[in-house]
Amino acid sequence: MKCILFCHAFTSCWNNGNAHFLRGIARELGALGHEVVVYEPVDGWSRTNAIRDSGSNTLHEVADLFPSIDIRQYDASLDLDEALDGAGLVIVHEWNPPELIEAIGRRRALGAPYALLFHDTHHRAVTAPDELARFDLNGFDGVLAFGEALRQIYLRLGWAERAFTWHEAADTKLYRPLPHITRTHDVVWIGNWGDGERAAELNEFLVRPVLELSAQTRIYGVRYSEAAHRAIEQAGIEYRGWLPAHRAAAAFATARSTVHVPRGPYARSLPGIPTIRMFEAMACGIPIVSAPWDDIENMFPQNAYLRAENGAQMTRVLAALLNDEAFAAETAEIGLRVIQSRHTCGHRAMQLLNIVDEIRGARPSSQPAEHEGAIA
Repeated sequence: MKCILFCHAFTSCWNNGNAHFLRGIARELGALGHEVVVYEPVDGWSRTNAIRDSGSNTLHEVADLFPSIDIRQYDASLDLDEALDGAGLVIVHEWNPPELIEAIGRRRALGAPYALLFHDTHHRAVTAPDELARFDLNGFDGVLAFGEALRQIYLRLGWAERAFTWHEAADTKLYRPLPHITRTHDVVWIGNWGDGERAAELNEFLVRPVLELSAQTRIYGVRYSEAAHRAIEQAGIEYRGWLPAHRAAAAFATARSTVHVPRGPYARSLPGIPTIRMFEAMACGIPIVSAPWDDIENMFPQNAYLRAENGAQMTRVLAALLNDEAFAAETAEIGLRVIQSRHTCGHRAMQLLNIVDEIRGARPSSQPAEHEGAIA
């Protein structure tokens, strides 16, 4: 079938961690024989910032990595009827204007034949519910929520009659071990400082531990405040700026460990939702130590990654990884096997097709989608 994806950005991942998963899903749908068309606004803030940082070559690199995907930039002149013509599945990501979301939903409500799904991968449901309440989802067949806690919010608040838990996952065509690259650093961290949502946590679980260990560390990301830059510099950490997602595997391969620091809203209010970095790091075969988050959906077995309840424990666990190569290798291998068996974009693409079948009447509509653990 013809699958159409509307997203804020596909060719750019600048402050857009969703790009990795969306690209992987598009790739897997294409590999299964479906026609995939992606629409992204030509002037979206992720694209414009990426071009400002590194020019347009990086965006062209992404397009070259997905030659079977029809990627189209659009502006205000977009003919929506023409864009949706022939579609069997339409997915609209939540970083789209309310007007576009409403217009697509209205066409479905008037009888357009495609299955229409709204994809939410953010914490606004708990931090800015008024923003989500602006979206008219009446014409949508359901919501794809990237965690069970978020799915329950949509149902409880009446934002949707039908919602499915659809976790993110790793595009293992790009995110994979690269053993030919020499490990030159102790710790690498990839992530954005953002709006201060995890500034205290980053200082406690990343900056201070690597300073205490004198660990050779690299950090990649954007939207770092002046205070963040000072803290990083004082800790002797090498800051490398924006790292396009398709180059992340090579960055992970240069280090012996990495750290997972979830944003506060996820850790406190949306349990069961890891950041995409968990999937990425495990897929790349690098051991990961996580700051607190509650894996209430049993996404990962206990030994697939290490945990630290506070900064002091993070320091001790990182030291153990860096001083015991066999322990680090075993942890990384377990995490890699978990990703390959349960959490690839291939798994999620198959789950998505099951959801489409359910929407079309193959299964009762009031039940959540099959859990990905069962798909493996």
